[in-house]
Amino acid sequence: MTTTAALPQKKFDVRAFVHAREAGVLAALVLLFILGAVLSPNFVQADNLLSVGQQIAQIGIMAIGATFVIVNGEIDLSVGSIYALAAISTGMVIAAGVAWPVAVLVGLAVGVLAGLLNGLAVVLLGVPSFIVTLGTLSVFRGATLLISDGAPISLSSSQPGVAEFTLLGQGRLFGVVPMQLIFFAVIAAIGVVLLSRSRFGFNTYAVGGNQEAARLVGINVKRVKVGAFVLSGLTAAMAGVLGLSFLSYVQGVTGTGLELTVISAVIIGGAALFGGSGTMLGTVIGVAFIGLLQNILNINGISSFWQTVVTGLVIIAAVAADTWQRKRKTRA
Repeated sequence: MTTTAALPQKKFDVRAFVHAREAGVLAALVLLFILGAVLSPNFVQADNLLSVGQQIAQIGIMAIGATFVIVNGEIDLSVGSIYALAAISTGMVIAAGVAWPVAVLVGLAVGVLAGLLNGLAVVLLGVPSFIVTLGTLSVFRGATLLISDGAPISLSSSQPGVAEFTLLGQGRLFGVVPMQLIFFAVIAAIGVVLLSRSRFGFNTYAVGGNQEAARLVGINVKRVKVGAFVLSGLTAAMAGVLGLSFLSYVQGVTGTGLELTVISAVIIGGAALFGGSGTMLGTVIGVAFIGLLQNILNINGISSFWQTVVTGLVIIAAVAADTWQRKRKTRA
C-alpha cells in the first residue's frame, strides 16, 4: 500500500502583507474610494468607474514600462514625447493610405527605436539617465514637430480602415468594458510576469539594488538597462497609438507633461526612486489612485489648478513615506 505525501501549502502571511510596500497605498486607495462615495453618490456608479478605467489606461500602460526603468535605478523623462512621436507616425502612415495594422506596427517600432536610443546613450556615454532623457524629451518632441511640419493629424471615418482602427480606443468589450481598459489589464499582467517571474525581472531588481554586485555575479548590466528603456519606449508608443485611436486626432504638443504623471504613479505605487524595489501591483494601484483622485476632484468641481497642487502634495507624501520606511528598516 502506497501513500502520497501532501504537497506543502503556501499560506497567506498576514504580517508580510501588512508590511508590504503595496499595503500602505492600497489602504490609501480604499480610503480615497470611500471618501469619493461619501462626497458624491455619482462616484460609485458603474459608468463613472468604467470611465475612470478608460481615462487611466494610457497612463497605466506607460507606467508599466516606466516601472522597469525606475526599478533599475534610472528615470525616463521622454515618454511623453515618445507618446506623441508614435501617435504622429501612426497617423501619418494611416493618412497615406497604408493598412492600419501596418501603421500600428510602425508606431510601435518608433517607440522601440526611441527607447533603444535612450538606453544606448545611458550605458555607452555613461551620462545619467535624467540628463539623457531630459535631452531626448526635446529631441523626440522636435522630431514630432518636424515630420508633421507642426500641423495636426486628423483621421476621418471615411478614410479606409479608420473605422476599424478607432475601435482600439473607442470600442467596448460586450458593449460595456472599454477596450483601452482591457489593453491596460493585459499589458499589466504581462508586466507582472516579466518583472516577478522571469530572469529579466530578477536581473532588473539585482541591477537596481546594487549595480556593481550584479555585474560581479555575471549579470549583463548594460543589457538589462537597455532592455528597460526599450520596454518604456514600447509602452509609451502603445499608449500613443491608443490615444490616436480614441481621439482620431494628434498634434505635435500632444502628451506634454505625461512623463510627470507616469513617474508619479510608479512612485506612489511604492517603487523606490533609487531603484531595487517596486512591483507591478504597486504601479497599478498608484495609477488607480491618481485616476480616482482626479475623478473625485472633477466631480466636486475643484479647479484644475488645485488638482495640480493636490497631486503634487500626494507625490511629496509618497516619497516622504518611502524615505521614512527605508530609514526605519535601516535602524531595525
